[in-house]
Amino acid sequence: MKAQGCIILGLMILSALSEDITFAGIPDNDDLQVAWKNGGLLNQTLAAMKPGDELFFPENTTYHLVGGITAYNLSDNVIHFDGTLRFTANVKTWPTKSDGSGQVLECFQFFNINNVTFTSSTIGLLNGHGETWWGLLGYVEYLENRPRMLSIANSKNLLIENLYFQSSPYWTVWITDVDGLEIRNSEISNRRNDYDGHDWWNLAAWNTDGFDVTGKNVWIHDCRIWNQDDCIAVKDGSENMLFERIHASGLGLVIGSIGESTVRNITFRDCWMHKTYKGIYLKFRGSGLIEDVTYENIVMDQPEQWPIWIGPAQQADSVNICHADPCSICWPDVPFAQCNMPSNAQYRGITLRNITVNNPVTSTGIIFGSADAMIQDITFENVQYTNPIGDWYLCQNVASGKSIDSYPSPKCLQ
Repeated sequence: MKAQGCIILGLMILSALSEDITFAGIPDNDDLQVAWKNGGLLNQTLAAMKPGDELFFPENTTYHLVGGITAYNLSDNVIHFDGTLRFTANVKTWPTKSDGSGQVLECFQFFNINNVTFTSSTIGLLNGHGETWWGLLGYVEYLENRPRMLSIANSKNLLIENLYFQSSPYWTVWITDVDGLEIRNSEISNRRNDYDGHDWWNLAAWNTDGFDVTGKNVWIHDCRIWNQDDCIAVKDGSENMLFERIHASGLGLVIGSIGESTVRNITFRDCWMHKTYKGIYLKFRGSGLIEDVTYENIVMDQPEQWPIWIGPAQQADSVNICHADPCSICWPDVPFAQCNMPSNAQYRGITLRNITVNNPVTSTGIIFGSADAMIQDITFENVQYTNPIGDWYLCQNVASGKSIDSYPSPKCLQ
């Protein structure tokens, strides 16, 4: 009883000392000088927050900011995005690291935070003015030196809810080395116009990943994502993650790219993908192990490229967009483009169950294992295509697997 009393007393003291803080920036003014002032003030405000404090961006206000909003060691805080935050479109003045590298700072970056909630009483809007960074010319100029919208590292017990991330210059939400994360009732939109699909104009919003995560004990649910790269990407060294009730259109529900690490116990279920570019996408960039993965109850309508891809990462890491890193994004359409599966990259215990693919546009899919670490224990159960484009494009290097009530059935699983 004495210990319980001490805990209660501690909570009472924390409550008494905590504050509700309304952001004191200048609203509804998009002047660049104001954006710099608001950014500096927000950094000062976050640095001064104590455990238990809550920060409010009021409803019906818009704050214009520069990037480089950074906070360390927040604990037991709530940040309420009830208004709108817009990051400057002035790319040339974007803040960079102090080491002289020229590397831009993220829009928001948090380090070593615990029990922090990012929320809104309505739907909080964060706009990154990504259109000023996108496009072929933008990629040639900036490559991947573009800011993420929200980056969180080495943290635990996080909740993100009721937020709308719009027009991120680069990856939208990047959360690394997390233990305990829930994201719910949130939306990501990275698109150049309202075209109902992913044409080359929209796909030139390069690298606009949705939710990218590494760590463990992650639950992302009831979210919408429309972007031009990985919708959700489980990155290196991750385990124990569940993704469900997701509406996604982009480069898919992804594990990877993985290299020199192990990823295990990942589930995607109850998802709908309208005119997505890729659908189910597992990819290696180097050696490693991906095991105990389930995709179930997923519907794709008119997927535009590969509905199912289990193999190497199809990507380019330079301005030569047809270079194979390790599989060219130009493969197999461009003669001499290469697609290489890394050695010692093994898939094991992969299950696709109750997958519906309606009217794919160009292909059925590939299953491509390492020659020296062949796929083991892969199961297709009730994977059904309506109006498939031929048979599976590629199905090789599978040591063991089975296909149950699936059409068309991959020949290497029969």
